[in-house]
Amino acid sequence: MKTTRYIYWGAQLSGWIVYAMLLVFATYAQNPEDLTVWHYIKLTGLVVLAITLTHLMRNIFIKYSWLDIKLPTLLPRVIGISILVSIVFAFIYEGFRYLIDIKTDNYKETTFLNFYLEIFSVLILILFWNALYFTYHFFMKSRRQEMSNIKLEANRNEIELKNLRSQLNPHFLFNSLNSIRALIEIDPKEAKQSLTSLSNLLRKSLMHGKQNLITTSEEIEMISNYLELEKIRFEERLKITWLIDDTLHDFLIPPFCIQMLVENAIKHGISKLINGGEIQIKIGQTEDKVFFIVENTGTLGSDKDLGIGIENTKRRLALQYKGKAHFNIYQEGDSVISSINFSKI
Repeated sequence: MKTTRYIYWGAQLSGWIVYAMLLVFATYAQNPEDLTVWHYIKLTGLVVLAITLTHLMRNIFIKYSWLDIKLPTLLPRVIGISILVSIVFAFIYEGFRYLIDIKTDNYKETTFLNFYLEIFSVLILILFWNALYFTYHFFMKSRRQEMSNIKLEANRNEIELKNLRSQLNPHFLFNSLNSIRALIEIDPKEAKQSLTSLSNLLRKSLMHGKQNLITTSEEIEMISNYLELEKIRFEERLKITWLIDDTLHDFLIPPFCIQMLVENAIKHGISKLINGGEIQIKIGQTEDKVFFIVENTGTLGSDKDLGIGIENTKRRLALQYKGKAHFNIYQEGDSVISSINFSKI
């Protein structure tokens, strides 16, 4: 509010002072002898009168909420008040000039034509002032609305991201608990150790679940712990291969996005095969993108809707990267390939 006030008064003073200086230059170019002390007094009176009347006009705009009126309704009102202010301006200034000219014995009677021309010239100035004033306020109003929309969208996105992240922890937990449940009947001692591992894993996952982005190394650590638990359940039926570019350990990604691909690879791929299969996790880069690929033995089938995990990942990427991250899943030979590509540009 204070900034707007400073801008307004700065523009008022500087604008009318510059106009007065232009009049001085014009007088100097035509009749330098007219530049007397009384001439400068007249210009000072003109500046004071102009600032006073335009400020009163501005108060009317604010008091009666003219800044919120639509243009077709606003335009005739602005023209009307501009004409009124121009007439008042011309009368007051003519009276002020008359008093000075009488005092200095330089009075020259003003004709009606000259008086009308003076009203018209003042009207042009007032209309120009109003054009600048309303243009500035419409621009600022548009900018405030744009900022408000951006904040609203950001708040909506943040709420949605929190909701999406809150869905991931239970999903991850249930998959891990299923692995341990299968182990309890086979090896209770190993199941106890696995619960300890799960506890450590869940602690980290809960921490990461509150963040929008984590490093690739943090995501890899969670995936490794998860696969250790699944390895207990599947034993030799699960083979794991890692192909990782070591330069990407600090690359930031949404938490659980690769973890979710690994979970789906096991749930919809490896677990449905009698002899199990292999999961390959590839992390690398090209000149224009960073890619994360999870390849698993299995068949994609006709239904690509693999549950909340995939849809969740797609939505999070859309919200956070605005088209600069892409998810894809397809069948290639005997393998299902899921990939996420992050654009470097």
